[in-house]
Amino acid sequence: MNQMTDNTVYAGGFANPPVASAHAFRAAMNAMARPGTVQKITGAIPPEGISHAAGSLLLTLCDPETGVFLAPDVDSAALRGWLTFHTGAPIVSAEQADFALGGWDALVPLDRFPIGTAEYPDRSTTLIVEVAGFDAPNATLSGPGIKDTAQMALPDPVACAGNAMLYPLGVDFFFTTGSQVAALPRSTQIRAEA
Repeated sequence: MNQMTDNTVYAGGFANPPVASAHAFRAAMNAMARPGTVQKITGAIPPEGISHAAGSLLLTLCDPETGVFLAPDVDSAALRGWLTFHTGAPIVSAEQADFALGGWDALVPLDRFPIGTAEYPDRSTTLIVEVAGFDAPNATLSGPGIKDTAQMALPDPVACAGNAMLYPLGVDFFFTTGSQVAALPRSTQIRAEA
């Protein structure tokens, strides 16, 4: 392993882990509790190829008990090493994933990810979807955590609405770009805009 790779693996973690992970966890939970809102999430500087927001979520939510699927568009030796060093999370297949990271096109089809069971609906995958941005909303959201309705840009409103129809089963989503995160829990109803 060369010096450049060593630095990529060991650098970029939270400077002050207890404080940074608490801030990142709060941002993640605020995003999940208020679907359609954009939260700032920072602290991690992951290897090139994923956003600071996605890296911060991984450091906050993953541990040696949570399997992570890396889609082909983000999978790299540097990211695998960084994730393993900072969280201990094992890299797994989509069918075994607690968390999955990648762009939308690399993550679909959604039906390969666990959606939970009637007895354990929480045993499902949370997808961390890297997006270009949050402009141009194309879906109207309603449900828990939303007063009346909210607008959000989704990579595929129809597929997200299909996932919501599985509730209480289904996957949950975090959408990340730069140092921003928004979330879409499976309990949110989605109407695609024409």
